[in-house]
Amino acid sequence: MRAAGLLELMEPGWPAASTQVVGPWLVREGRGGGRRVSSASVSGPGAETPEALAAAEAQHARFGQRPVFRLTPEDVAADAAADAALAARGYRVEEPSILRTAPLPAEGPERLTAFPLWPPLAITVEIWEAGGIGAARRQVMDRAAGPKAAILGRVEDRAAGALYAVVTGDWLMVHALHVEPGLRRKGLALNLMRGAAAWGRDQGAGRIALAVTEANAGANALYDRMGFDRAGRYHYRVKG
Repeated sequence: MRAAGLLELMEPGWPAASTQVVGPWLVREGRGGGRRVSSASVSGPGAETPEALAAAEAQHARFGQRPVFRLTPEDVAADAAADAALAARGYRVEEPSILRTAPLPAEGPERLTAFPLWPPLAITVEIWEAGGIGAARRQVMDRAAGPKAAILGRVEDRAAGALYAVVTGDWLMVHALHVEPGLRRKGLALNLMRGAAAWGRDQGAGRIALAVTEANAGANALYDRMGFDRAGRYHYRVKG
């Protein structure tokens, strides 16, 4: 599956507060939940025209958020045309990211290292807060309708990491992975991923997917070790 299809598949598990189709653009209302749920993406031909771009910008303003556009120019010709038009309009690239996929890993987590729960425990919320995953992003998780879990991770006899997992069809999607800085490089991220995979398999999933920024060298190294493919790329365009 290519980038555009994977991003669409991720929508139910990481949903915007609302969406509005404006000509050839789908504009999402994020309410502070981050770029993915606050961005516009191409939904039809002609997205690169000045009129279409202006209409999308106006819808962002009605939602009370700055204009952000998500594009997969390597994958979709219409996105490539819109990407060039946005660049000419003064929009710069932010957060170039990689979509990564793999079969669910067969190995489970080490004993007493990963605990799937919903709703998340207070300690899970504290870990996410420390990692910049605040209330607005947790509200995105709350909106998701599919089977979902907050995986709490433990290392050295203390809670020190968390991630959010959600199943859509036969795909397990992973978001919001955070491990406390002082307890990294101790295998906890790997155990969290394996714990999520074990939970996802119980929900009927057979493959796993996630998005990670190109700049996150540590996470990409982990996914390389776990055998994740690089299925596609996307980026955002913002003005400034």
